[in-house]
Amino acid sequence: MDMETLVSLCKRRGFVFQSSEIYGGINGFWDFGPVGVELKRRIKDSWWRRMVQGRDDVVGVDTSIIAHPRTWVASGHVSSFSDPMVDCKSCKKRFRADDMPTPKKGNAEGSCPECGGELTDARAFNLMFQTYVGATSDNASLAYLRPETCQSIFTQFKNVQTVSRMKVPFGIAQIGKAFRNEITPRNFIFRSREFEQMEMEFFCHADESDKWFEYWVADRREWFASIGIKPEKIRIREHSKEELAHYAKACSDVEYEMPFGWSEMEGIANRSNYDLTQHMNESGKDMNYFDDVRKEKFVPHVVETSVGVDRTALAVLCDAYREEEVAGEKRVVMGFNPVVAPVQIGVLPLSNKLKEPAKKLEMDLRKRFVSEYDDAGSIGKRYRRHDEIGTPYCVTYDFDSESDHAATVRDRDSMKQERIPLANLVSYFEDKFSKF
Repeated sequence: MDMETLVSLCKRRGFVFQSSEIYGGINGFWDFGPVGVELKRRIKDSWWRRMVQGRDDVVGVDTSIIAHPRTWVASGHVSSFSDPMVDCKSCKKRFRADDMPTPKKGNAEGSCPECGGELTDARAFNLMFQTYVGATSDNASLAYLRPETCQSIFTQFKNVQTVSRMKVPFGIAQIGKAFRNEITPRNFIFRSREFEQMEMEFFCHADESDKWFEYWVADRREWFASIGIKPEKIRIREHSKEELAHYAKACSDVEYEMPFGWSEMEGIANRSNYDLTQHMNESGKDMNYFDDVRKEKFVPHVVETSVGVDRTALAVLCDAYREEEVAGEKRVVMGFNPVVAPVQIGVLPLSNKLKEPAKKLEMDLRKRFVSEYDDAGSIGKRYRRHDEIGTPYCVTYDFDSESDHAATVRDRDSMKQERIPLANLVSYFEDKFSKF
């Protein structure tokens, strides 16, 4: 499967559309359609259940996209959040300097691979989107769209710790939008200018930071497996000392083997106490925590887990896609784990004459599962559509259902069909989904 094939499927079946497509689109921005938004929502729900609702040592927040500008001074984003940028003097295209291939033998040093033109010297390009707050557009009202969701977790550390009555070690989690003015957004939704992050900052004592770092690396790898990602497609890559930020003690990436190569899905970092210290110095507010057990006052160290929602969705899409030949025809299947499948059960009346009882059946199933009623087109076309949006099971209500009070359940993966009494459908599906 190549990316062009996947992009085509995503548009055809309503996973992802190009933003502002009727105007020619806008590079680095994407819209998620009816099926795609459900996929993203279920990925986020799975993460939130595991990271917050399923634990007693992590709480959640939802903070604003625009923060006080000094937030980004303290974090270092104003001074150093940049990529090296070069321009081609001939075609005028812009590139990240660190993405340019090594010049081939016979090519002039600094030539561009697309047109052969000469490149400008590299210069720093700050990735934050600027905006203005208030009635005037001047330096006094300058603000930024957040490039990451974690900084507001640090600035709200004391408030959250106080109201939640949490004791260190504990974590604060958030899901939200972030914005980066990428020089060259690419690879579909993998690298874009507007994206969602799922981040958790785990605050702990310096003596325990190594232990918690190892714990979260293992836990985060397990989560990817829990949403159906093939284990052989996932690896952990430890950062070398040369790669580490100056304040980081350790960092590992969870990588997935995309069609374009191994790519970072999530970063887990032992950030020491750098972030809280920076904000304490910039704001003048005390970020120390007093430990009643240790009888010690300290600035907590932080282990961060940061995963991209859009990147995870892309990995799930790539991992689920498969093509099969059935009766001499190609069948495209998105083999989603039911945990993240946009639709878990499709209910299909064999005829429009059966619309009323089939609709009632779907409404009953909707109370317990993610279901969809579908009566558009032939039964074969509806099966194909549900295969391509990854629906694990389809329930066909036919004319016999009126007399035997049963329906035919079709399994997406095996295509086997089984007659199940209507009264038993809920327990039947509860048993099926309980295995995931």
